[in-house]
Amino acid sequence: MSISIKSINKTFGNYAALENISLEVPNGSLTALLGPSGSGKTTLLRIVAGLEFSDPGEGRILFHGEDVSETPAGKRGVGFVFQHYALFRHMTIAENIAFGLSVLPRSLRPAKAEIHARISELLKLVKLEGLDKRRPHELSGGQRQRVALARALAIQPKVLLLDEPFGALDAQVRKSLRRWLRVFHDEIGLTTLFVTHDQEEALELADQVVVMRNARIEQVGKPQEIYDHPRSPFVYEFLGNVNKLSASNGSHRYIRPHEIEIAFAAEYNPETDRLAKIDHLFSAGPVATLSVRLDDGQFLEVEISRKQLDELALDPGDEVSIRIMDSSKSGV
Repeated sequence: MSISIKSINKTFGNYAALENISLEVPNGSLTALLGPSGSGKTTLLRIVAGLEFSDPGEGRILFHGEDVSETPAGKRGVGFVFQHYALFRHMTIAENIAFGLSVLPRSLRPAKAEIHARISELLKLVKLEGLDKRRPHELSGGQRQRVALARALAIQPKVLLLDEPFGALDAQVRKSLRRWLRVFHDEIGLTTLFVTHDQEEALELADQVVVMRNARIEQVGKPQEIYDHPRSPFVYEFLGNVNKLSASNGSHRYIRPHEIEIAFAAEYNPETDRLAKIDHLFSAGPVATLSVRLDDGQFLEVEISRKQLDELALDPGDEVSIRIMDSSKSGV
């Protein structure tokens, strides 16, 4: 089920939340809406869900070519997972998952045996077999999030929408759960649109990343594409660590820390290199991060392997030679 978003505007009083947003979400894709707070990503997700409506005008939301712009949320066939789960504390896990089915009109509600079978299937799908009789407070944060996902899938939605799905979890659980979600998505193949402010999360999970800023879309593309070829300074700076190097003419170059080679000062080549002094070293972990000060006073962050750091045996205050490996990607 593809999603077409066409010319969407949304204002709240004098505040513009979305300005002329158009986007294509391919059938079966996992698409991330990525941006800082206030960029409009959650408002856009809620409009796709039917929980908000765009301003009057030409704006349209289409599911596989069908205009659902005026269709209420309950009739769009959307599964929605919120950041804070919104599970019912007094219900068992099975009852939580079945809730969307149990409130359907009698004429549309599946038989009890069918609901029970679907719950069992979903518990297996989200790796929570045997926990159907527990209550939410008896589960971990990651398990509760998977229950919320199973509940959204119980109604057999056309599309799945996730709003900061891992925002309430600690870093280790978040990493584990997003790896699981990628595998899970590949298994079910359901068109999924998710909101996040976490660059690493978007780049690791998504087939397509939509970078948003100040109510507009800055860039759309595959993760590697937008990381390697950002179209604006904002995208460059928002997607991971980057050095902003000022030139004498007032322009700037953007250089990732891993795009800088470092060598002994004795290997300095005036045609390709610059001299610098090491200001600080951080070597906890598999990658060492060096803060170096250029001869004009500017600072750069450089990332090298621990093995290279050990080979160079560098210390703060040492003079080194640095070389930018790929200057073709340093402009926008």
